[in-house]
Amino acid sequence: MKIKYLSAVLALLLLISVIGCAAHNIQITHIFYDGLVPRLESDEYVEITNLGDQPQDLAGWVLVDISEGDPSFTFPSYILAPGKSIRVYTNEYHLEWGGFSFKYRRAIWNNTEPDVAALYDNQGKEVSRKSY
Repeated sequence: MKIKYLSAVLALLLLISVIGCAAHNIQITHIFYDGLVPRLESDEYVEITNLGDQPQDLAGWVLVDISEGDPSFTFPSYILAPGKSIRVYTNEYHLEWGGFSFKYRRAIWNNTEPDVAALYDNQGKEVSRKSY
C-alpha cells in the first residue's frame, strides 16, 4: 500500500515538474516595434515561440507592455505546438500567425526608447521578458 501511495505521489510530482518546465520553454522571441503602417503602426507584433518539445495551452496567459503597464492581451485556449511561433499584433489579424491582436488603435511599442514586453502564465507567474 505504501509503495502504491509513494508511486502516485512521485508520478504527480513528475507531472507538475514537466508542466512547470514546459512553461519555461515558451518565450518572447521577437518584438517588431517599428511598424510599416503610417502613424498607427497596427502591424507591430510580439512573437512568442514554444522552444520546448511539449505542446502548451496558452489559455489565460497574459502578454503586457510592462513599460507602460498596458495594454495587455489575455490568450484564449490555444495549443502552441513545439517549435512553433505565434504573433500578437497591435491592431491586425493574421490567421497564419494565430490570429491574435491587442485591438489597440495606436502604436504600442515605442520607436525611440526601448519598451519591455512580459508574458505571464495562467497562474500569474512571469515566464518571459524581452526588450529591444
